[in-house]
Amino acid sequence: MSTAEAIEGIWGEFEKALDRCGDAASVENLRAGYLGRRGVLREAFAGMSGMDPESRREMGQRLNELRSRIEGALDQRERTAAPTRPATTDLFDATLPGIGPSVGTRHPIYRTMEGICEIFERMGFDIAYGPEIETEYHNFEALNIAKNHPSRDPWDSFYIDSQHLLRSHTSPVQIRTMLKRKPPLRVIAPGKVFRPDDIDASHLPQFHQVEGLVIEDGITFSHLKSVLDMWAKAMYGREIKTRFRPSFFPFTEPSAEMEISCVVCGAKGCPACKFTGWIEILGAGMVHPKVLENCSIDPERWTGFAFGMGVERIAMMRYGVRDIRLFVENRISFLDQF
Repeated sequence: MSTAEAIEGIWGEFEKALDRCGDAASVENLRAGYLGRRGVLREAFAGMSGMDPESRREMGQRLNELRSRIEGALDQRERTAAPTRPATTDLFDATLPGIGPSVGTRHPIYRTMEGICEIFERMGFDIAYGPEIETEYHNFEALNIAKNHPSRDPWDSFYIDSQHLLRSHTSPVQIRTMLKRKPPLRVIAPGKVFRPDDIDASHLPQFHQVEGLVIEDGITFSHLKSVLDMWAKAMYGREIKTRFRPSFFPFTEPSAEMEISCVVCGAKGCPACKFTGWIEILGAGMVHPKVLENCSIDPERWTGFAFGMGVERIAMMRYGVRDIRLFVENRISFLDQF
């Protein structure tokens, strides 16, 4: 058989097979059968090894031409072929129940913050909000924070200009409330705050706080301890114990840190509580007389207490999360747990 007859024989068989192709899948199978690694043309090229050089050159040229013809015919048929029908199991079944859209939930930080606020609302507190861009006066001076205090250094706060900054706590909301309203006052101030902290497992440059303020007649430190103890038991359960230890804040006097019995180990001692059985959870104290005077409130007539807590820390203890960065990484596998 001559070279031309062999080539035409391959082409003739291909045309017959192509006519039988009814859909895209059969066209693709035919392509593999003729142009694939083990296809007809690959075998034809392999059969050229025993030919003399002249015959091999002629056969190679004709096979390359044939390959181009086959590729063109396959491409054209693929464009006009019917799409491959899916298997019966993939057909739409109208009797099956529908798949509803994925519905999100509240972020664990906001769920925690709302839970904190709800407890204090039941105690008669109003919710107050304020701007996140604050003046130096509201963020520092009115709170009795001296000009040489480290928190007022440019590297310890996010300054926008010489007089404005991103608030470093929600205490300015307390100042604005005392300037607008007169006692008696009972408010909480939730919201975002900003500090240039290095990011690690327990620190972020943006986080959330809930601060509280009570200004009434005859308020004492005993009222402060009672309110915060009731809040802790409502938040973590009646078995939770609280204790206070002395501290210092420019805007309260006396000041204290409140600790709760470790919710991770049940106060038995673990890495979370540094094996003490206690975890610091918030700062508090009696409102400094100077702060009351700055807000035109007579410290001889009125007394009060204030407190502030970090929402992320409370959420970490509430849900057993050991790395604060998980709350802001937008990892759906983590957030789906809540």
